Amino acid sequence: QVQLVESGGGLVKPGGSLRLSCATSGFTFSNVWMYWVRQAPGKGLEWVAAIHTSAEGTAYADSAKGRFTASRDSAKKTISLEMNNLKPEDTALYYCARDSGAKVRGQGTQVTVSS
Repeated sequence: QVQLVESGGGLVKPGGSLRLSCATSGFTFSNVWMYWVRQAPGKGLEWVAAIHTSAEGTAYADSAKGRFTASRDSAKKTISLEMNNLKPEDTALYYCARDSGAKVRGQGTQVTVSS
């Protein structure tokens, strides 16, 4: 079955950086879109970024543009999210997802931005 395992979260100060990774298995990695979504405390899921696993395609939410960069490693079947200039409002549980509605997603990795 589809398995998505996120890693790389942690506690970082405002302005800091983190790199999240998502290891995938159980489906054909090529030629699909993969997504990063997040859920802040007390809020719903928010789409953050999307990346195509074969073509040169990425998309970002306005909140992520200019600060976050999605990438992929097709050989390792992983996607990553490089997050720079983090802000307290980026604090959330971050998931990688197989679908845009995040119905198929991993267990998440916590990102906390606090001084």
